[in-house]
Amino acid sequence: MLTLAHFLTLGAILFSLSVAGIFLNRKNVIILLMAIELMLLSVNMNFVAFSRFIGGLDGQVFVFFILTVAAAEAAIGLAILVVLFRNRRTINVQELDELKG
Repeated sequence: MLTLAHFLTLGAILFSLSVAGIFLNRKNVIILLMAIELMLLSVNMNFVAFSRFIGGLDGQVFVFFILTVAAAEAAIGLAILVVLFRNRRTINVQELDELKG
């Protein structure tokens, strides 16, 4: 039987992988966005695990709102990425460090 500790351990591992992906990968914007999404999903899994083991629906309602915001964030992030690629012909983060007005 799976306990709360199993879910929290898996969530901590996923969160750690996403933090490592953000800090180790400083070149590709797409991988940075995927690491942020993995971070949000690990937090969602912890919310659902706590909600399930406590017996309430509060955590699952929070997950619904977080997934809605994450979908909007992904759509806006990818749209910005497409515009940047059209203008600069690269998605390298180190080459996108300056803004021009």
